[in-house]
Amino acid sequence: MAYRCMATSAAGFVQQLAVAYVTHGYWFYVTGYIPEHKDPALTDRKLIERYGIDVSKWTRARRKRAGLANVQYLRYGRFFVLLATHGEHPFFAEEEVQIRDIRRTPLNFMGYSIACRRGRTGRKHHASVRIHRERFRELKTQFARVAVQRSVEELRGELRTIPCEPYAPVRDQLRILLRAVNRRRKVAGLELVHWTALRLRRVPLKPFAPG
Repeated sequence: MAYRCMATSAAGFVQQLAVAYVTHGYWFYVTGYIPEHKDPALTDRKLIERYGIDVSKWTRARRKRAGLANVQYLRYGRFFVLLATHGEHPFFAEEEVQIRDIRRTPLNFMGYSIACRRGRTGRKHHASVRIHRERFRELKTQFARVAVQRSVEELRGELRTIPCEPYAPVRDQLRILLRAVNRRRKVAGLELVHWTALRLRRVPLKPFAPG
């Protein structure tokens, strides 16, 4: 099977990045944007060949045991990211100036902030996906403005259609929004919005599925 790199949705891109790559040690990254006059498929092939990305999982395992890094490539639209694990690889020399460590510098993408943090009970790192700080600030301002102007049903609809998949940190942010809305409605003597207005269950996607 050919190497799959083109996510067919923003949510699929985030899932593949966080769950399949960052969680498994792909912490060093470079992002880029393919210009309008270039064919994305040609860029895909060039980068995949340059960094020897299209290899089997067995080859990746052997490289890891030998202290060599592995690299992954992912694209949505014209935005792409190259990710690498610890170890030796030409990627680190060629991209040296641009490389970021996702444990220290979150990757921002379409309103999301994707990072890697230590778990509360141990030293193991895990991916963390939340609504980007600036986007969350905009949402808080937006809902503060309409909290007492909209009906409960209208607010339910607006809360449920916030275009961010409900990863654990996102769920916490959604609860913050709901509490802020209800504080204003309580002061105004209005009916409160029930927590079921929030979309708290994330359905796993097929990142590369057509459509």
